[in-house]
Amino acid sequence: MKKKRVSKKRNPMIGILWVVAVVVLMAELLVYTWCRVQYVQTGYEITEATQEHLHLKELYSKLKIERARLRSPERITRIARQRGLVMPDSKQVVVIP
Repeated sequence: MKKKRVSKKRNPMIGILWVVAVVVLMAELLVYTWCRVQYVQTGYEITEATQEHLHLKELYSKLKIERARLRSPERITRIARQRGLVMPDSKQVVVIP
């Protein structure tokens, strides 16, 4: 008795399905990797912005102190006297109604 040989013809659709599955998997991995890179980059940007914010708050505080020092009446009076300015007499003051 002779066995019949059954020819196994490969269905071309199976090969195409495998290729499509691999391409979809690779696309998913690329999208996932891109998302993770964006996540890390955004984290770095947030850290940098937070540090810049703290630096600007410190600078603002220092500038407020310097503004208060420059606006002090004692300093203004001292500079005026050094430049030869004096308080006006009552005759020099004109009151505008």
